[in-house]
Order: sequence, then structure tokens, then C-alpha cells
Amino acid sequence: MSVKMILLVFTAIALIASVSFAADDVEKGKKLFKDPKFGGGTAGKSCNSCHPNGRGLEKSADKKEFTLMGKTVKTLEEVVNICIETPMKGKAIDVKSEQMKNIVAYIKSLKTKK
Repeated sequence: MSVKMILLVFTAIALIASVSFAADDVEKGKKLFKDPKFGGGTAGKSCNSCHPNGRGLEKSADKKEFTLMGKTVKTLEEVVNICIETPMKGKAIDVKSEQMKNIVAYIKSLKTKK
């Protein structure tokens, strides 16, 4: 097998693995989205309480600025934390955490839903 063929095979495997990990992130994010205890929430609300099945978040993946509860922020991660802290009465999560990666993956996946 030539070096080019080996590189092509490894590239294909890496691409397939990244797609399956992304799908896994979305599924984990969807569960967090529906969990009222996400972020230590104490209000009995989940993201899904205000956004049933992601309603209203379909354009979030493309936004460069968000205005939420009187605050203007630049990232989806900041929006998630505002929602965790205010309506859900929890504590902000680390923007680099696995949970944040998963919830953001789910919210961004809503762009493709109709």
C-alpha cells in the first residue's frame, strides 16, 4: 500500500470518527437541554422549559452577538450560562467543559432542523 493510500485511509477514519463524536455530543447536549438539574439548577426549569424542542434557537449557530435579559454577549456559551444562572437558578459552568461543548453542539444542531 502506498503512503498516499495509507494517509487517505487514516483521513477517512478520522473524519468518520469526528462525525460520530459530534453526533454523540449532540445527543448528550439534548439530554442536558431537558435536564432541570443541569448547571445545578434549583428552579425546576430546563432549557426546554423556555425553548420546547429548541424553539427560538434555530438561528443561534450563526449569531455573532446576543441580547438576553438586558445583557449583550458575544458567545453562545455566555448565553447558556446566563440561562443557567437566571431562570434555572444554577451556577455557570466552565465554558471549556464537556457539558458546555455538548449543549452548544445540540443548540447548533437546531439550525438544520425544520
